[in-house]
Amino acid sequence: MDKRELAEVFRTRLQTVFDRSRLNQSAFAEAIGIDRSALSLLLSGRTVRLPRVETLLAIAERHAVTIDWLLVVAQDEGVTGTMLSSGTIETTEEDGASLLMRWHGEAAGAKIRYVPARIPDLLRTPEVIAYEAAAAQQSPVAQAEDAAFRLEYNRAAGTDMECCMPLQTLEQFAAGAGIWSGLARAERQAQLAHMAALIDELYPSFRLFLFDGRERFSIPYTIFGSTRVAIFAGQMYLVLSSAETIRTMQRQFEGLIRHTRVHAHEAAGFVRALQAG
Repeated sequence: MDKRELAEVFRTRLQTVFDRSRLNQSAFAEAIGIDRSALSLLLSGRTVRLPRVETLLAIAERHAVTIDWLLVVAQDEGVTGTMLSSGTIETTEEDGASLLMRWHGEAAGAKIRYVPARIPDLLRTPEVIAYEAAAAQQSPVAQAEDAAFRLEYNRAAGTDMECCMPLQTLEQFAAGAGIWSGLARAERQAQLAHMAALIDELYPSFRLFLFDGRERFSIPYTIFGSTRVAIFAGQMYLVLSSAETIRTMQRQFEGLIRHTRVHAHEAAGFVRALQAG
């Protein structure tokens, strides 16, 4: 899910909360600490920005929902659940790679669990990195450095990473569908071969699980051991660090694992069998 899609689902859920509150826009906005014009903009769909963490917390606390429901991490509103109580926004525009390096370093020796937005960064070829960076008007150099760091991290002794993603993402990539419609067949086939080889090389310290995207849904995020969860939302990360939040996200990830259709020891074979169309 990209930033625009995430913002649209958030808008729909905010509208649900607003309608249920039976307040007018002025009263609802005042209760969550923003002005009426800001609320009107969030409800209108004219912006792809998400509100500040403080606003998300205020909505969750005053209207008995959880941030993970508002941000599409969970399907259940969690009315009786625990509120997510701490968080910051980190942008990726200038220092995304250094942020990831620091977070990986602080989680050294712990298990990292990762739901990628598309193909996992460390498994991408330079050609795919360049193609996706150009489409998103981002720096291919920065993305290549990020991918190289993640790969070297997973090659180091003692690392432990689980990655879980929809199998349909790989099928769409192989078919040249969606955002990859402009990527040449030869480059897609090379990416699949490169990915399968790396999955074989890195296993078992890196384990890829594929679930059926028709059965389960997840936004992209990474759990860095017991230190933090970073939810990826386009040009920023929502970083949550409370112990209860991390446990909640761990349970959500374990739910994806339970619905795996292609297990880690089968992943390389599944990818290798895909044919670029």
